Amino acid sequence: MKLQHALGGLENLGPVSVETRVFVQEWEKRIFGIHTVMMAESAHLAEALPRYPMASLPTTFKHTWTWASLRTGAEGMQPFEYFKFRYYEKWLMGISQFFVDKGYITAEELAQLTARYRAQPDALLPERPNEAIKRQIVDYLLQGDSSLRPLPHAPRFTVGQTVQVADPAAADHTRLPGYLRNKKGTVREVYPGAFEYFCSTGPDGLEGPMPVYRVAFDARDIWGPDLCEPNTTIYADLFEVYLQCRTPKEEEKTP
Repeated sequence: MKLQHALGGLENLGPVSVETRVFVQEWEKRIFGIHTVMMAESAHLAEALPRYPMASLPTTFKHTWTWASLRTGAEGMQPFEYFKFRYYEKWLMGISQFFVDKGYITAEELAQLTARYRAQPDALLPERPNEAIKRQIVDYLLQGDSSLRPLPHAPRFTVGQTVQVADPAAADHTRLPGYLRNKKGTVREVYPGAFEYFCSTGPDGLEGPMPVYRVAFDARDIWGPDLCEPNTTIYADLFEVYLQCRTPKEEEKTP
């Protein structure tokens, strides 16, 4: 598991940033816009809720791009590089590498364009306005796409049940906080329906729709009695694949 997959609870990483501005530099607005347009043209929207008219959308973008894709790209960076760059710089690197990996542009072409705009920062950007794509982007911003899906099977765990968090291998991306691995908690809520992450996490095990649970943890079991405030409960929403029964005997009793 790479360090940057989950930073919660880690010490000695330097001071916490208290920056309150959403965008620190002007170019960050553009990279946020690029990400938004990619999500609005993502191929998975053909099967999303609500469904979007992807077959008739005049776009050359033919791949799936979601928040999961963005996180995977950023977390795939070399750890020292990850900590060296700021928030939207990580976005820029992840998105750029995605376009190279998928064949939309070569690394050489990207380097040439980068050099051009560095030398001519006021050079005009290509503009190809399209009303259908504009409407799609607006619709996506207003409606989004729900990850809620029908249950593929009955939930394995019930409210009040003690569970233990798994410790799966994480190659590229995970939605499991590192500080919860191998910790024991209590199921407080089983959310209705199932939820899909839109992105396989490989050996991490997150793929396809599955139940999601709200699990309560005693902070003392996570940080130790000397490092937390008394009577503190930590809640986490966790996909079913990240949970196990507390003992093998309990595992046998779970449907």
